[in-house]
Amino acid sequence: MQSIPGYTYGSPALGPSPLNHQDLELLKASLLFTDDDHAALRQAGEVLADQVEEILDVWYGFVAAHPHLVYYFGGPDGNPSPEYLAAVRKRFGQWILDTCQRPYDAQWLAYQHEIGLRHHRSKKNQTDGFGAAPQVPMRYIVAFIYPITVTLRPFLAKKGHPQEQVERMHQAWFKAVVLQALLWCYPYVKEGDF
Repeated sequence: MQSIPGYTYGSPALGPSPLNHQDLELLKASLLFTDDDHAALRQAGEVLADQVEEILDVWYGFVAAHPHLVYYFGGPDGNPSPEYLAAVRKRFGQWILDTCQRPYDAQWLAYQHEIGLRHHRSKKNQTDGFGAAPQVPMRYIVAFIYPITVTLRPFLAKKGHPQEQVERMHQAWFKAVVLQALLWCYPYVKEGDF
């Protein structure tokens, strides 16, 4: 895997997640997320691996079409920074693969917490040293679950898998995105309320 600036998955510099394995397992149970979903995600990873740039084109097009979303990639002049968009894009592409291919273990949990911190004022703009808006509101993290899920289905169907397999992969992706968005919300919630 090529080096991606700011991609620190598995780095000893990352602190542990405030949640433990049991917390994760209870969240997965609440989402009806099973070993079959992990298997479907691995299959999805194989299907999506050579389509990442196309997927990102769709997602970036969606963000660019909504000024209230592209605002979070803008500098002090209000214009989106091509450099910042490009840096985030590389990590976003890797996130697609990680969602499908990584084991959901302590390292994965720690990196989900890091992603949440990078959207929250605690660490926003520190990774790339860019002066964008100081925080992405939690409401957009939650709202983004739908476009990130619905737009993926055509990519999952592109390789000619039977519809039931496509649906299985899509449902697993949906559960994984909900799980991660939920974990990313941790920094936004008052201590003891998560």
